[in-house]
Amino acid sequence: MALNSFFGSLWNKDTAELSEVMRSLIFSKGPALHSSRYLIHHQSSSIVEDEHDPFSLVADELSLLGNKLRAMVVAEVPKLASAAEYFFKMGVEGKRFRPTVLLLMSTALNLPIHEAPPPIEIGGTLTTDVRLRQQRIAEITEMIHVASLLHDDVLDDADTRRGIGSLNFVMGNKLAVLAGDFLLSRACVALASLKNTEVVSLLAKVVEHLVTGETMQMTTTSDQRCSMEYYMQKTYYKTASLISNSCKAIAILAGQTAEVAMLAFEYGKNLGLAFQLIDDVLDFTGTSASLGKGSLSDIRHGIVTAPILFAMEEFPQLRAIVDEGFENPANVDLVS
Repeated sequence: MALNSFFGSLWNKDTAELSEVMRSLIFSKGPALHSSRYLIHHQSSSIVEDEHDPFSLVADELSLLGNKLRAMVVAEVPKLASAAEYFFKMGVEGKRFRPTVLLLMSTALNLPIHEAPPPIEIGGTLTTDVRLRQQRIAEITEMIHVASLLHDDVLDDADTRRGIGSLNFVMGNKLAVLAGDFLLSRACVALASLKNTEVVSLLAKVVEHLVTGETMQMTTTSDQRCSMEYYMQKTYYKTASLISNSCKAIAILAGQTAEVAMLAFEYGKNLGLAFQLIDDVLDFTGTSASLGKGSLSDIRHGIVTAPILFAMEEFPQLRAIVDEGFENPANVDLVS
């Protein structure tokens, strides 16, 4: 399938090679781009055949994960509880892309261990202690991800997310920030329960990267805004670090070698970069209804993404428009 060949090819690509892959996708209308959009933005079996639908392979665990997350974000103060569970409620929990990747990575890396206790059945899924710990990584990753969304929406003054009003729009910036902090604290508690210092260090580094990436985006110079290298580094921090380090954590908990753990990291890194690059394309080509948020939102906030960077290589005159900024709607129209 186009999906498998596309994402499989990302396993061993470095950043420069990945940029070339994405350049060809951005400037083409071929099936690879459309297939990639489907993988990332659609979960239903009507788009991907049931037998190849990655979500269906871990559907039972994803259902359990949703229930566990809702239980993990219960807070003592009602207002905080409502805010913390805002994007974990049924119907607005999102695509669960990251947990799906992590659970599939667990399946791929969990080799039979003869000394291991017999598996137990939970919700129709055979589960060992290792698998339970890996499920916890999936839960932690999703909590960190949602916390970052809450904080990002405050910084971006966003009013929609996942097709509904953003938390900051509905409950205010202060409560949105506190809810994000609360989710991060719950993620830390869950992470500590694994009692694995290497895994704790990996996921703690992710939170640092999220802050670093957001700061890079907010404080760019003109040259940095127009640099693909700077963009890719920022994108790694903001998007790819979470899935790459979580994939590595999955490999570590599976008892894999350092070499395999690094391969898992690289796979997650390139998948995360590809995810964001395609999301950047969809900001130009998608509709508000399909995206669950406003289209052209990045450019309206003055954020220069991959499509613009590649376009500037083809049309250098766009640099003057980028330097001028996008407060003028005419500039948005010219670039888009």
